[in-house]
Amino acid sequence: MKRQPAFAKAFKRRWRIVEMDTWPDDDYLDLVQPAHLTFKGASNGEIAFGALEGQLDVRYGARDGAACAEFTWDGQDEGDPVCGRGWVVLGSAGRLVGHIYIHRGEESGFVCEPD
Repeated sequence: MKRQPAFAKAFKRRWRIVEMDTWPDDDYLDLVQPAHLTFKGASNGEIAFGALEGQLDVRYGARDGAACAEFTWDGQDEGDPVCGRGWVVLGSAGRLVGHIYIHRGEESGFVCEPD
């Protein structure tokens, strides 16, 4: 069983994606289900927004002095296989600020609040 890093405790929960640079339309973000980023256990989680759903492989650490979670992900978008990477840091007011990249596709900055 993998030991949970100390930084993981700060992220472990479901976070609501409330803003995305590339997809600013709230109706799109919640197209299939409420847009979210969820961290579970020592190294896994999930992401969903629009028609994209994916499973995370997470590594915790620090970035510029702030707690950080970096992840790769794979899943589907409108039924097609997709994968990519991303990261989040603990921002102000209890929010997460990060960026997601879709392999050979789009990318977007985003903000999450506790769900």
